[in-house]
Amino acid sequence: MNKRALLCLAPVALLAACGFRLRGVPEFSFATLYVAAPEGSPLARELVRTLQGSGSTLQVLRDPADLPTAEAVLDLLSEQHERVVVGLNASGEVRELELRLRVHFRLRTPAGDELIPDTELLQQREISYNETIALAKEAEEALLYRNMQTDIVQQVLRRLAAAKR
Repeated sequence: MNKRALLCLAPVALLAACGFRLRGVPEFSFATLYVAAPEGSPLARELVRTLQGSGSTLQVLRDPADLPTAEAVLDLLSEQHERVVVGLNASGEVRELELRLRVHFRLRTPAGDELIPDTELLQQREISYNETIALAKEAEEALLYRNMQTDIVQQVLRRLAAAKR
């Protein structure tokens, strides 16, 4: 082999030696999951869509009539969007906000045995604010909430994959 081929293969060998591997399809210890969440919850919609598109064999149930057939139940207990003023200018106008998305959930069997106890996930982002461009800041705020929601969905997905029956 020539030197160029050896130089190209060296990083691959180092990554393989350290245990690196790409994140694959999540494996769940249950075959069916009932998602109990408020009807209009955007977080629940994204979570169900992500679970269904994850490539695993997990069957996601949303119809309350299917609850008895589920092996696990994910209860989305609350989802709070918070907006807190953290900075003011000299004349008392808002200059900086902190956006928070707080989600409480738990995973249990239909019989009530807890697989994941009541858990809170929190995402925070800071955003500058200017009254003269309020519409643009509203759009930025919506985008940040969407990004926080996606982060929380990924955290829930990893926790579901780690839960053992």
